[in-house]
Amino acid sequence: MSATTDLFVIGGGINGTGIARDAAGRGLSVRLAEQGDLAGATSSASTKLFHGGLRYLEFLELRLVRESLREREVLLRAMPHIAWPMRFVLPLDPRMRFAGDSPVSRLLSIAMPWARGHRPNLVIRAGLFLYDTLGAREILPGTSALDLRGAPEGAPLQDRLVRAYEYSDAWVDDARLVVLNARDAAARGADIIVGTRVTEARREGEGWRVRLSDGRGFRARVLVNAAGPWAGQVIRDVAHLPSTERVRLVRGSHIVTRRLFDHDKAYFLQGRDGRIVFAIPYQNDFTLIGTTDVDHDGPPDQAVCTPEEVAYLCDFVSGYFRRPVTPADVVWTYSGVRPLYDDGSSSATAATRDYVLSLDADGPPCLHVFGGKITTYRRLAEAAMAKLAPHLPGAGGPWTAGVPLPGGDFPVDGAGALTDALRRDHPFLTAGWANRLVRAYGTEAAQVLGGAKTAADLGRDFGATLTESELRWMIRQEWARDAQAVLWRRSKLGLRLSPEQVAAVEDYIASERVAA
Repeated sequence: MSATTDLFVIGGGINGTGIARDAAGRGLSVRLAEQGDLAGATSSASTKLFHGGLRYLEFLELRLVRESLREREVLLRAMPHIAWPMRFVLPLDPRMRFAGDSPVSRLLSIAMPWARGHRPNLVIRAGLFLYDTLGAREILPGTSALDLRGAPEGAPLQDRLVRAYEYSDAWVDDARLVVLNARDAAARGADIIVGTRVTEARREGEGWRVRLSDGRGFRARVLVNAAGPWAGQVIRDVAHLPSTERVRLVRGSHIVTRRLFDHDKAYFLQGRDGRIVFAIPYQNDFTLIGTTDVDHDGPPDQAVCTPEEVAYLCDFVSGYFRRPVTPADVVWTYSGVRPLYDDGSSSATAATRDYVLSLDADGPPCLHVFGGKITTYRRLAEAAMAKLAPHLPGAGGPWTAGVPLPGGDFPVDGAGALTDALRRDHPFLTAGWANRLVRAYGTEAAQVLGGAKTAADLGRDFGATLTESELRWMIRQEWARDAQAVLWRRSKLGLRLSPEQVAAVEDYIASERVAA
């Protein structure tokens, strides 16, 4: 057994790495174990947005929306390389309806019985006004009206759609967000262990004894269960704790098509069933469409986008776009399981997206993390540390607000200047190549390239501007262990590589691991 650490975190998703980073920055000793890859499950399968949750307003989740809205700009300033502002176009369609039996829908059915179930324009505008007002905006512009006739935003849409509202939220590379939190935690002293499962956690004396699947054992004063979809399994089968709290597994699936429109704004689309689907510019040449909300049965790591979900998403957006979207247009799908707190809601759509932190202090403390959304991960980590503070005397106070993640130490609007500087120092880079590196690594892009004067200096070319130098960085600095981690999480270059190129990446990683 090694020396006792202050915190042992189970789970390398956004909540686990966010808590590990926050704790390490407070001067605590931290160890984190992830059974697979960082962001290997839910945290790389989001819609990739920092958003307040416009649709949550109809469920009156005002605290969650307010916290999320106010957090957007804090996060944008901390990671301008992997997150940036985005405008969303909300076309007005008289067929739009509320999703299920929401509190706002029930109130309107009483106040406006003639509009039962429908989303009147007045209600939409009021919701957007509240959305603008609840968030303390400095970077993001507010809502504006948009005439779709003759506008670029209206060109891909059906002629019946003539008016829209346009509002602000933000885009984020979710998997890189997790990796950068882990890197910053490690830089502050945390021990990050990937590809290793926690098999047992047991109270022993004044702390926890933790065993891993590779046979190692550790001691910790506090245990944090941030296992996401596996949180319930950790409670029952790993820590063997009594608990009546449950996780509700809700599958969210997405499809990716070739680019459906020629501008950089996203669409917020409301279906006849009341659900919301986004159509978002993705990786320059593609469009991301999602998400679904389906209760998930079975192992969380076996979530897939079903043919029925593909058809649903295609039919949904085809109700708005001039050119129908079919399953034949889909080039990639992904699906993740949201570990929502089971609040007894009748449908997956109505289940709360708010987080719940449950502290079991009947002996050495164990904190269970339920639910949450990617936008509030930093605030969740602060709330977790506040709950644990009485058990961790000597820990520092909150510190993460305004502190950049690795590579994010440049202005919110500085990505263009950083890209230009990178090209000046490395003239062999194309504009697209340099922009991709800056959007992944920020100010660390120069370190990824090293002192390269030519493309050949970067070593082997694996295709789509992925070089041996960058691949080695992901392996040695970002815990990448296979091609899936490199091509579909730390980058999305899997969209551009052939099967033969993917195999070459896999072979290289295997050889590096053997050499290590």
